[in-house]
Amino acid sequence: MVGQSPAEPRAAVLLQPFVHQVGGHTSMLTYDEHTICKPLVSQELSFYESLPLAMRQFTPQYKGIVSVHLKKDSLGNLTLIASPGLGQPDACGRLDSAGGDPTVTLWHKCKWSHTQVTKTFKDSCPGKMLLRTDLQYHTDSLLEDANGKQAERKSYNPWGLHCHRQHLNRMSSKHNENKLHQFLLLENVVSKYSYPCILDLKMGTRQHGDDASEEKKARHIKKCEQSTSASLGVRICGMQVYQADTGHFLCKDKYYGRKLSPEGFRQTLRQFLCNGNQLRTDLLEPIILRLKALLAVIRKQSSYRFYSSSLLIIYDGQEHKESADQHLPFPKTHGTNPSRVDVRMIDFAHTTFKGSKSNPNPTLYDGPDHGYIFGLENLIKILQSLLEGK
Repeated sequence: MVGQSPAEPRAAVLLQPFVHQVGGHTSMLTYDEHTICKPLVSQELSFYESLPLAMRQFTPQYKGIVSVHLKKDSLGNLTLIASPGLGQPDACGRLDSAGGDPTVTLWHKCKWSHTQVTKTFKDSCPGKMLLRTDLQYHTDSLLEDANGKQAERKSYNPWGLHCHRQHLNRMSSKHNENKLHQFLLLENVVSKYSYPCILDLKMGTRQHGDDASEEKKARHIKKCEQSTSASLGVRICGMQVYQADTGHFLCKDKYYGRKLSPEGFRQTLRQFLCNGNQLRTDLLEPIILRLKALLAVIRKQSSYRFYSSSLLIIYDGQEHKESADQHLPFPKTHGTNPSRVDVRMIDFAHTTFKGSKSNPNPTLYDGPDHGYIFGLENLIKILQSLLEGK
């Protein structure tokens, strides 16, 4: 489906957990080097299909839809298989196997256990790139080896695998193996970075969608009131930052972010820009410029409300210093090159706007999303104060 002609169907793809997922609760999966996928939500699909031109530079590229189904081996190990070009499910949502299942051969070659999934996490990172976890959430055994013993947790960021296992368990308890599920294919926005440092920020003063139950609405309102979402319009949902002094990543999760005061938020933002040796002041101006450009775009989007969406700030943790070698990825002039940093909006399952196909009668809002704007303005102010050395 990605970069292929209909006459050349792709082989089935074994989906792997996305090793750089730092936040959220939906499992993000690696489809190929430049593409990730996630379960399709009609409201999010509607957003991508009618995305305003001005916003496209601030969102992942939408690449289409793929059919996915569960596979289970004799030991009960679960994984997900994407089948590009496979027909749509029948009336009962089952896989049409008349033409044979293209994943069978692949499955016999790739009977993955959770131990092998862990190995994939490790192998997906450069040799020195070990993740030091500093995680506040309560973990039942995130990983177990074949003997039921808990595996080593220090060599990767476990958040993505935590989400992946929860997602597999939910799917297997509700659906049989032959049921086809539709997944969104999206650009992997960190694929160009060797050591992607990622900050996941939940934006806005309100997190619940218009369709939330009263119970869910009350729960989200409480989370906002007890965190920086209310005071700053933004809170930290996850983070990984490369520490050059140790060769490890420092990781924080959403539970850590919820507990932060405004000053704690500021200090964590500073920590995100610190490589273990010094503050990366060279990154502040390009990040601020990109946030200001996003702010200008959001101010013009009437009727949009980005409830529960996140904003990613990304940069490469590996600095490329001036060298006689002119073939470095970033030559001396990189100080003025904003492409060294990136800012992307993600997660639009609860985004609402006038003309949404998934919701023909949405709650209509006038003007731009002021809660989102409030968060962006405060984020820019804090980064500006760090730039000024305050």
